[in-house]
Amino acid sequence: MRASAATPAPRVAPPTFDWLFIVAVLAVIATFIRAIFFTPMDALQGPAQKIYYVHPPSAWVAFLAFGIVAVASIGYLWMKDVRLDRLAESSAEVGVVFTTITLITGSLWGKPIWGTWWTWDARLTSTLFLWFIYVGYLILRGAVEDRAMRARYSAVLGILGSLLIPFIHLSVYLFRTLHPMPIIGKPSKPSLPNDMLITFLMAFCSFTLLYLALLRARYRLASDEALLEAEDGR
Repeated sequence: MRASAATPAPRVAPPTFDWLFIVAVLAVIATFIRAIFFTPMDALQGPAQKIYYVHPPSAWVAFLAFGIVAVASIGYLWMKDVRLDRLAESSAEVGVVFTTITLITGSLWGKPIWGTWWTWDARLTSTLFLWFIYVGYLILRGAVEDRAMRARYSAVLGILGSLLIPFIHLSVYLFRTLHPMPIIGKPSKPSLPNDMLITFLMAFCSFTLLYLALLRARYRLASDEALLEAEDGR
């Protein structure tokens, strides 16, 4: 006979008005409106340069998301707190979405500028590899039934995958690459005009806010799934 367990806490219905998600969506819409209608086009790249306000912010959010996966995974291996495992899972899923956006927008920019949708450039290839690692992370989570083993294996993969992020960032300095180097924060190099810089910073802030909103929503879903597993006696 199974030993009696504490009654799981009742599920709390999600709020009907998610203010963080609404604010994030409005911020992203405002960024797009500014980028499309109120930000001048680049003299050399033309309309293709507008992708700049989606591509780097998406990459930043992807790196942030996988960094959170690594930190939460380390915390889980240390403290065995299942909430940290849920945070890692949620952040990984959102990170995969933003990495997909990064790869797609990079290809859309590459076609008119490089004349090809894809090239096996060091940064592009390593970013694609990062995407495969965390897609594999999500597949692993669905393949292992034992919760403790699933969390432990996933934590190790999540930590190892994050080690690729510094390499991706430094790849444009370590290798001869088609991918342009950063131009923000380089005093010795030309930066963006103020109108473009403001839009660029708005994109970074709004995409980060959207990541936080999606992370919170995904974490709530993971908590509900854990409660359902507990009720089913798994």
